[in-house]
Amino acid sequence: MADEVVSRSYCCFVCRNYVAEHDDIVSKSFQAHTGRAYLFSHAVNIVTGPKEDRHLLTGLHTVADVSCSDCGETLGWKYLKAYEPSQKYKEGKVVLEKYKIVKDFC
Repeated sequence: MADEVVSRSYCCFVCRNYVAEHDDIVSKSFQAHTGRAYLFSHAVNIVTGPKEDRHLLTGLHTVADVSCSDCGETLGWKYLKAYEPSQKYKEGKVVLEKYKIVKDFC
């Protein structure tokens, strides 16, 4: 009998709405207002807010806050545009604050 593969996913810490897969983590070394955050290649079941320019640790970026589509809790932000060439890899990716997501095993 083959070993069963267990998928690790992340959910909103308020309502447990599924938002991302562990395998989609690009980096665990991001910093948010409240502490550590993870950069995901994409996320689901989120709503993207209005875009705005923000000066972050790595320079000026156009970003939009992302919220849980079920409960409306702000979970992080999405990079829409990076102005520094070395930061272009972030475009289209989503940062979720570690304390606002919980691991769930599916």
